[in-house]
Order: sequence, then C-alpha cells, then structure tokens
Amino acid sequence: MSGRDTIIRSLQDVGLAGWFGGSLMGAIGLNGGAATASSPAERLTISSAGWARWAPVQWALIGAHALGGIALIFSNKERLATQGEARTNTIVKTCLELAAGAVTVYSGFLGMKMAKNAPQGTEGVTEPADGASTELTSAQKQQKVLQWVIPTLTAVLLVLGAQQGEQQRPVAGRLKGKADRLAALTLRRR
Repeated sequence: MSGRDTIIRSLQDVGLAGWFGGSLMGAIGLNGGAATASSPAERLTISSAGWARWAPVQWALIGAHALGGIALIFSNKERLATQGEARTNTIVKTCLELAAGAVTVYSGFLGMKMAKNAPQGTEGVTEPADGASTELTSAQKQQKVLQWVIPTLTAVLLVLGAQQGEQQRPVAGRLKGKADRLAALTLRRR
C-alpha cells in the first residue's frame, strides 16, 4: 500500500458499524419496545414506522460500506494479488456482505408485508396472534429469524475487518529489525 486510505476505510467501517448497530438496536429496542404497545394493532404499526424511518439511513450506510470496500479492494490490488491470506479474507467478506445485503433486502420486503397486515393485530412484532392471516404469520415467523441473521452476519464482517487490519501490520519487518539489532549488539560485545 503506497499511502493512507483513511477516508475509504472510514466509509467502509462506519457504514458497517451503523448497519450492525442499527439492525441490532432494531431487533432489541424497536421491535421489543413496539411489542409492549397495549393495542395489538399498534404493535406492527409502531415497529413498521420506526423501520421505515431507519431504512434510508440504513441504505446510505450500506452504500458507504460498499463504496469503501470497493475502493479498498482497488487500493490494495497489489497486496491482494500477492498475499493469499488477505485475498481469502476479502473473498469471504465479499460473500458475507452479499449475503447480508440480500437478507437485509428480504427482511425489508417482509417488513412491508407485515406493515400491510398491521390492522390484524399481533402478539409481538415477530409473534403472530391467533387467527392471523397466513401471509402475516409467515412473514412474522421469517422475520423472527432474519432480525438476528443481519446483526450476526455484520458482526462477523466486523471481525473479518479487524483480521484484515492485523494482516497489514508489519510483523516480519519488526522481527527482522529486532533480529538485526540483536546481531549488532552481539557483534559489539565480541
């Protein structure tokens, strides 16, 4: 790497952090809080309104993450060509990013289905009420799983990003420098 990539790294990292944090807060805070509404019909209405407000921000964060990631791949193309571990990490990250993006899109689609059926009322945001339509019940059951898949995938991406940062540390250079200093000290003592 010839220079610093602070801006594009920040785009990638802040975008991913927001994606992770927003999805986790939504599953725990927004969905959990909306589930306490006294009216069963309000539960999905409140949750859907919150997710609708968050969606543009989430998509901007995902876009920033993607833009930063593409720019980093371009900036590190020589490193990726020669370092197998970094290349493997990048391939795994890219596959997980695509999976997380697909799950996020599908989760949004399910959320729209749930919002459309909000007047039916629910036990919780992802727990159907007795007598709920098949469409609503199916969407809620799927969403109950996906609300945890998104923060799980994005957390793994955060860990892989940290691993890539560790891969760039000049460990070999530090060891060689220490070995050279030790050799010089040894020669002086003779």
